[in-house]
Amino acid sequence: MANRTTLVASRPPKTVKAPKKASSNPQERERIFEAFRRWGYLEADLDPLKIFKPLKYPDLQIAGPIAAKAREIYCGTIGADFMHILEPDRRRWIIERIENIHTDVDQNKILERLVRADLFEQVLQARYLGTKRFSLEGVTALIPLLDSILDIAGETGALDSVIAMSHRGRLNVMVHAACKPPHEVVSGFEDVDPRSVLGAGDVKYHVGATGTYATTSGKSINMHIVSNPSHLEAVDPVAMGRARAKQTRRGADGPIVDRSREALNRVWPIVMHGDAAFAGQGILAETLNLADLKGYTVGGTVHIVVNNLIGFTTPATQEHSSRFASDIAKRQSIPVFHVNAEDPDAVVRIGRLAAEYRAKFGSDVVVDLIGYRRHGHSEVDDPTITQPRVYERIKNHAALWRIYSERIGVQPMQIVENVRKEYEEEQTKARAIRKIPQLRQLPGYWSAYRRGRFKPEYEVETGLDAARLAEITDALVRVPDGFHVHPKIVKLLEQRAEMGHGKRAVDYGFAEALAFGSLLLEGNPVRLTGQDSERGTFNQRHAVLVDTQTEKEYCSLAHLEPDQPFCEIHNSSLSEAGCLGFEYGFSRDYPEALVAWEAQFGDFANGAQVIIDQFISAGEDKWDLPSGLVMLLPHGYEGQGPEHSSARIERFLQLAGEENMQICQPSTAAQYFHLLRRQVRRPWRKPLIVFTPKSMLRHPDASSSIDDFTQPRFLPVVPDREVQDAKRILIVSGKLGHELRAERRRRKDTSTAIIFLDQLYPLLRPEIAAAIDEHPNAREVVWVQEEPKNMGAHFFVMPRIGQLVQSKGLKMRSIKRSPSASPATGSAKAHELEQKTLLSLAFTTATD
Repeated sequence: MANRTTLVASRPPKTVKAPKKASSNPQERERIFEAFRRWGYLEADLDPLKIFKPLKYPDLQIAGPIAAKAREIYCGTIGADFMHILEPDRRRWIIERIENIHTDVDQNKILERLVRADLFEQVLQARYLGTKRFSLEGVTALIPLLDSILDIAGETGALDSVIAMSHRGRLNVMVHAACKPPHEVVSGFEDVDPRSVLGAGDVKYHVGATGTYATTSGKSINMHIVSNPSHLEAVDPVAMGRARAKQTRRGADGPIVDRSREALNRVWPIVMHGDAAFAGQGILAETLNLADLKGYTVGGTVHIVVNNLIGFTTPATQEHSSRFASDIAKRQSIPVFHVNAEDPDAVVRIGRLAAEYRAKFGSDVVVDLIGYRRHGHSEVDDPTITQPRVYERIKNHAALWRIYSERIGVQPMQIVENVRKEYEEEQTKARAIRKIPQLRQLPGYWSAYRRGRFKPEYEVETGLDAARLAEITDALVRVPDGFHVHPKIVKLLEQRAEMGHGKRAVDYGFAEALAFGSLLLEGNPVRLTGQDSERGTFNQRHAVLVDTQTEKEYCSLAHLEPDQPFCEIHNSSLSEAGCLGFEYGFSRDYPEALVAWEAQFGDFANGAQVIIDQFISAGEDKWDLPSGLVMLLPHGYEGQGPEHSSARIERFLQLAGEENMQICQPSTAAQYFHLLRRQVRRPWRKPLIVFTPKSMLRHPDASSSIDDFTQPRFLPVVPDREVQDAKRILIVSGKLGHELRAERRRRKDTSTAIIFLDQLYPLLRPEIAAAIDEHPNAREVVWVQEEPKNMGAHFFVMPRIGQLVQSKGLKMRSIKRSPSASPATGSAKAHELEQKTLLSLAFTTATD
């Protein structure tokens, strides 16, 4: 790798030429400074251990007073990398401040914060020797860095800050930034009341926290540290989504949301990363890419790379191909400020500069805080096995507060004694705790909503009368005067008008629009994002219309009436993990809204599996944090191949437990309408996974009459109203049920009942039993699915319904494709043959 600089020099020495002398000519001065502005960061003194050495750059080998001045500014303990920024005014702004950065800092405060950060870790080490805590030692300058950022945030109007970080230093940040009492944080080491979290909860360095930070000027900022799994960067888009929701909540005025610079500065997202994770995990790149997109912007995120120059046991030379872990951020037009973590004054100045940049330009900014890791990956790990020379140097390296106190000439021992005594007293308090303290509080807007197990009193009616549906329809098909609608859309709007007035069957696309519109008119905001979601992958939605002459956009859902809440429908970037994580975060701070993410095809959600596994399915169980996020996953076997058939129903059912989410496949347009309304109107907040149709979106068999929308509610189990007293009962979910009904008509079969299971989880056995009991002469019950045996709902449904069926003295069997490594065939003809076989077998008894 020719562009790579190793930590230890291995190149042969070169003949050193005499440096070029600089002149005093103004143009020459500008030329010299321009070189240092562009390349000076490469020669900056950034590593406290002096292992990651400055890289001598040819264009900087200049002598003379001008060069010396430029070198002092750009090659000291700050390395400013910003000349790749496209906007000249932003570059000029940085130049003016970098070249005049000698602002005063409160060195006494910095010293105290360094003492507190270090002694917090030392007290824990002494009391809980051999216990993981993921110490901040080696980069304790993070605490005064956060202080400096939050001070500027407060000055520019911040009311909230959403903080995301992985485990390293998390406990320290909880105490010193979220301002949690140390004994509450430390109580996690005592592991009190283990019975209260049997099978649930999370380790102390993953949980979130809320608190109030007081800035130097006396401003208060509500702090929200986001709970995070060990998948280090997975929390990044979640934090952005939460910040966007909080900004929206503070800026919403009816359908309009204030997204001015002033409004966005009320909520500050700050995300801390490890160097290895920043460079290595793709979800970070996905998240950075969202920064300036209309549907996702949060007015800039302050990114801090807590850089130890190592990842677990892996040195930086094996972690990233670029010189700096932060170089991936340079694909964006944002500044990166590298700073030596053992120059706290420089750290604080850069913190202020970075925060001022974010506040002024509404842009992301990166601070690369380069230090070291005093212990191994955790305190039970021995790093001398893999980095013996590095850790020999660290062993003899003084704590930062000692180095800094000598540098500023302050005797620190009284501060040290006071702080140590304070933390030891806090640790004693922690030992006396008998109940796990809550480190975070849900915001007040969650008070009307429930989590945990479902209770019957949570049920609601979702139907609307025909007159109301007609009113909503009229608003949905209305377009502004002078708006040039595409001829095909003109026809669509005419058809939708007929649907809403009962003159035509309602398809899925318009059923969804009616659900969205009704919720908006009832005071519930709507946010839907996904790949091509404005139009819809299958040309079914058309929520956002485009003027054929001006390409101006119009969303009728956002203009139903003047005082409605906001409606946001956006095409997302071509990302799954980042965008789904963002919507999960948004749903966490907008429980009254319908927040939905749509996959282009259902199986594309596997690109976001970490968000599904770690947040959506387990967030409530691990962290007691509810969410009402909706996932729309197109599913159905139609001969389109392995990647466009299955939304992987089996994966969601495998994650289902303790009523942690709802998993549904609505069989008709009206069922979809009722399901979406139920999700919002119920006070019960659980993620909703919806397997949506593709070929059935406009199919007459799955369309619904307007009368179906006036029915009371969604039916988890849809009984058969066409066949009475059946001998065979088929239970099915999704598109295949309609194909089975068509096959039954073709066969003129009057002895087979077909029951749709529209809610797969929670599986409602009483409703299933009631549907079966309608056919007292039935001899067998058959589960039918189009997925292979090792996929779909087979593994989940068969033992559960089978037990119920056997208790009634009936036989239970299943029809499905054979087990397969791939979800579906790539041959359309092979698919057609397989599908015909499935349908035929479903109408054949076990003894035939």
